[in-house]
Amino acid sequence: MSVQVSKLANGLTVVTEHMDRLESAALGIWVKAGARNELADQHGIAHLLEHMAFKGTERRSAARIAEEIENVGGEVNAATSVETTAYYARVLKDDVPLAVDILHDILANSVFDEAELEREKHVIAQEIGAADDTPDDIVFDQFQSSAFSAQPIGRAILGTRETVSSFRSANLRDYLKSHYRGPAMVLAAAGKVDHDELMKQAQETFGAFAAEPGPAPVAAKYNGGEKLTERDFQETQIVLGFEGRPYHQRDFYASQLLATLLGGGMSSRLFQEVREKRGLCYSVSSFHWGFSDTGIFGIHAATGPEDVPELIPVILDELAKAAENISEAEADRARAQIRAGLLMSMESPASRSGQIARQILLFGRPIPAEELNERLAAISATRLRELAGRLFARSTPTLAAVGPVATVMRHREIAERMGASLANAAE
Repeated sequence: MSVQVSKLANGLTVVTEHMDRLESAALGIWVKAGARNELADQHGIAHLLEHMAFKGTERRSAARIAEEIENVGGEVNAATSVETTAYYARVLKDDVPLAVDILHDILANSVFDEAELEREKHVIAQEIGAADDTPDDIVFDQFQSSAFSAQPIGRAILGTRETVSSFRSANLRDYLKSHYRGPAMVLAAAGKVDHDELMKQAQETFGAFAAEPGPAPVAAKYNGGEKLTERDFQETQIVLGFEGRPYHQRDFYASQLLATLLGGGMSSRLFQEVREKRGLCYSVSSFHWGFSDTGIFGIHAATGPEDVPELIPVILDELAKAAENISEAEADRARAQIRAGLLMSMESPASRSGQIARQILLFGRPIPAEELNERLAAISATRLRELAGRLFARSTPTLAAVGPVATVMRHREIAERMGASLANAAE
């Protein structure tokens, strides 16, 4: 495998990883613009644009877009996240030019027909309704909005029925023109792909995108807080969190490792204590989300309302114990989990193309697996203990809960209990 990187004159990056034994390639355009790049009156427009990109261009109808890619056995899709939007395809090696042409066409030549737009707004309204009926979707949206209240980064990616219904074709064109610019775009491909050929085709297509950078997103500020929503669900969904670390901070990888150690698998501390020993919930997990200028460390669990009063204190005690007692064996096991996931993902061209595209957008270069492994290997158990103490003691907790919430501990109580737990663990 070999990674090659080139740039067009307009700043768009072309990155490829040749995987010689394959007969297919995964490729796509990743744009450094997502939900947090929206203004208040644009809430949900990044996601709507992703949908509308497939609804017809000056050269192709929506049906023809689907037919052309499926006529060669390929597939095409897209996804919107907080900080990026991706449009990607998987095709056989000889059909890479077709995939590039379609991806360029939907981003450069979409007509945003008003009738199609009205239909798609209705589809997204149904998607919002489905999310509002899904407990874990609700609780994570409320968790994000509580951690980053009154900020673009804290808003739900789908938008609201009101904001989405207000958009017109001109709004989509303005957003695309403002944010889909060469310096914020990466054309990434992995599999049986020729870098020079892809570079040539990129120049002929994506070279026309503007070279000037688009507007920067509003800077994020972690606030912490709580949102408890009473709903007629069988379980109480809970997400508890603390301020994490952005991608470029020293403790980013240590935070990822700590999240894996605490709740990254069946051998993790939280799973063993909360699920196996006490039977307080079916599953419990922890995570660390890094963004360009902030981050958040969280724990998610769902349980019956009768177990909620015991669940949160047990979780807090386990977090406090991590600040005082993490063994090298535990750190090694967490490292092995992350390393295995990394290496397994490199065997998939779809995973690999997305991985190197995001690395370009976040770090400005692809990061070799060896370098990532070296960074993880340098994180000692002592450093993880110190990090746990800083993460869980120095920020206002964030709490979101959905379902029967009468017995959920409030976030101020959580802060007090966390402090007491840390003090007890230190004794």
